[in-house]
Formats: sequence, structure tokens, C-alpha cells
Amino acid sequence: MSVRVAVVGLGWAGRELWLPLLREHAGFDVVAVVDTEPAARAAFDAVPGASVHPSVEALTARAVDLAVVAVPNHLHAEVAGVLLGKGVSVFLEKPVCLTSDEADTLAAAERGGGGMLLAGSAAPYRGDVEALARLVPDLGRIRHVDLSWVRARGVPQAGGWFTQRSKAGGGVLFDLGWHLFDTLASLLGPARFAQVVGVTSNDFVNGGAWGATWRRDGPVADAVGDVEDTAWGFFVRDDGVSVSLRAGWASHEALDVSRIQVAGSAGTAELRCTFGFSPNRHPGSELTLTREGATTPILVPDEPIGYEYRRQLDGLAAILTEPGNRGRAIGEARTTVRVIEDFYASARSLPASKVVGIA
Repeated sequence: MSVRVAVVGLGWAGRELWLPLLREHAGFDVVAVVDTEPAARAAFDAVPGASVHPSVEALTARAVDLAVVAVPNHLHAEVAGVLLGKGVSVFLEKPVCLTSDEADTLAAAERGGGGMLLAGSAAPYRGDVEALARLVPDLGRIRHVDLSWVRARGVPQAGGWFTQRSKAGGGVLFDLGWHLFDTLASLLGPARFAQVVGVTSNDFVNGGAWGATWRRDGPVADAVGDVEDTAWGFFVRDDGVSVSLRAGWASHEALDVSRIQVAGSAGTAELRCTFGFSPNRHPGSELTLTREGATTPILVPDEPIGYEYRRQLDGLAAILTEPGNRGRAIGEARTTVRVIEDFYASARSLPASKVVGIA
């Protein structure tokens, strides 16, 4: 039996990613779409079998099994909280929440309403990341992980909500950084962070030439971004593993490259690839294992761009049927939002003349 789905939010992610994927998937039936903008709703009036609504208040647990929520960041907790309170399970695009207080609100809504909160973060479902995960047990005691996702040119819509702190919560750290933290947890298991140091910069966010043209977003007139486009951090997990992180919407690199290196007492594994949908990609995925001076290439699957999102949908229905999964997503999100809060606090602690991109 298909899962009856409502897609909430018809921006880029809802319109270009989730709606097509859900329509193509045999396990899901799109029965409703929701957007506050009349123009967005009008474009979907002709969707066969799907009702169109201006608000999630129209959705009920009797008519909808799952709501895929892809609204701007500052609305995530509010919209998901309303749906969970009505007993509708929610698949919430990252970031799940922007503050620890929002995490508490979502946890209470999940407990009280009967729905289940699921988190949308597809990077751990990539075949090359799964291949890296299979190497981790053979690396001995894990000592350090190096995470990076750096775009050549990929700042989201100039002046749009992605670059407004009041609507996005932050910049690249909440966007690409959240994916990196989720990938880390998938490789090593969840853990809190005992020490956090971070710095940010915003050299590219308001330069039109550095935009993500592949998103086909037009600039917002007279709007100025006030978030960071680049973040560097160093962390120590409470299991003793150190972590370095670099996330960048733009850089002086020629291509977008994602890199994950896991160093252990018995060897080092490294994956180089490109997360996301940018066409400025590192050619293919390269996974290597290095021991005692010898580096061995490891075969990884050759997958179409975005295939990890399809794979995430494959297991979604089964997760919904298992009551033990209730509370898991918000617990993981709570850890991530806490480390991001600590990161920004660290960046703000630096002299104002030496750090930019943090309010």
C-alpha cells in the first residue's frame, strides 16, 4: 500500500527534487501540495489526484500519512510542529531546527501528537559514503576525521532567504555543514562535541558572479545577504575523536569537491567526490585505503547525480512503521544544532575586525 504524501513548500527543493521523486516512486502517492504563494499553487492546480492548499491546517492524519516539508529554514519548526501536533508524520528537510529551543518544541509535538519526525539528509545514503563506512571498522581506533564540502561557485539565490540570517538561521554551516555533520554521525555513530572552535567569512555571498546558476534562481532586488559563505571549524567529540570541517558556498577552486578522510590507528580511508547537484563536479568518486605507506583504490558504485535521494525514499516507509524510531531524528538534530550554536558562539568571540558573517 502506498504512503499518502503531501509536499509542503514548492520552492526549489519541493518543486525540483521531492515532488518528481515522490511521483516516480511506487511506494508513494502524492495526494496534496501546500504553498502560501498563489503563483506557486496555481502551477500545481492540474496535478492529477492532488489537492492544493494554502496552509497545512488543511491536512489531516486521516487523509495524509506523511508530509514532506521543504519550506524556508525559519519555518521548519513551526510547520512541522503543527503537523506533528495533528498526528501527521513529517519528513523535514535539513536543517531540522535552528536552535535548541526549536528542538524542544519539535520533541514535545512529536510526543503529544502521535506522528513521527524524520530528517531529510541524503548524503549518508550515497553509495560511495556507504563504501567508506564499510572500511571504518578496519581502521582500528579512529583518531581524526576531516570533512569538507567546498563549491567553486554555488552561493544560493542572491539576496534570497538562504542568505538572510532571519530566515535561514545562518549560512553555509546550516546548509552544507549540516550534511557533513550527518555524514560524520553515519560513519562513527552519534556523539556530542566536548570542544568547538570555529571561524567564518563572507567574501562571496554578495558577489553575483559566485551564485549557484544551476539552481536557476533569479536575484532578489536590493537584498543583501548577512550570513557566512565559508566556515572552518575544529571539534573534539566526547569519544575523543577530533574533527576538522570546512564548508564553502564559493571558493577559488575550479570544481566543487567534497572530501572525507577518516584516520585510525590501523589505516586511513579517504573519499573525494561531489555532494549535491552542482554541475561543477569532481570527476567521479575516488575512495582509497592507506596502510604503512601503501595506498589501495577501493571500488565504489557509479551512481547518477541525486540517486541518494531516491535511496533515502526506498527505506522511508519501513521507518514509519517502526515505533522505536520515534524521537531518534530529533535526538540527532539536537546534537547537530548544539554544535552549530557553539560554533557560532566561538566565531562571535573573536574581535569584530577579524571575523565576518556572524551577527
